[in-house]
Amino acid sequence: MQQHSITLVQDSWQKVAAIAPQAAELFYQNLFDADPSLKPLFKGAMPEQGKKLMQMIGAAVGKLNDLPALVPILQGLGKRHAGYGVEDSHYQTVGAALLKTLGQGLGADFTEEVKNAWTAVYTVMADVMVAAAKP
Repeated sequence: MQQHSITLVQDSWQKVAAIAPQAAELFYQNLFDADPSLKPLFKGAMPEQGKKLMQMIGAAVGKLNDLPALVPILQGLGKRHAGYGVEDSHYQTVGAALLKTLGQGLGADFTEEVKNAWTAVYTVMADVMVAAAKP
């Protein structure tokens, strides 16, 4: 990951974190609109699930400059998600829902450059998680 992309992601995330509950609600709405079959994978109250999602993304974004610390965390997430029934193809749906949510939450601040940075960062993170889920 390039430093400029990391900076763009971290800076834009601060704006999203300020509206975390609304962003989480938008994310899950976008995710389930894209693939309603994913809804049963989520157990418990959605506001709590959304809070955990925002905390997890925030923690990951905060560690983008420390990949030796971030990679094992992502690997653990990938293994846990596989146990919940998450399949490789779901990561593309999640990525698309995340980008759509970021666009909705950031508005004019979601420039093409910011979108490309998020795409690059998410792709690396998802690839690590998918690889870790393999037996």
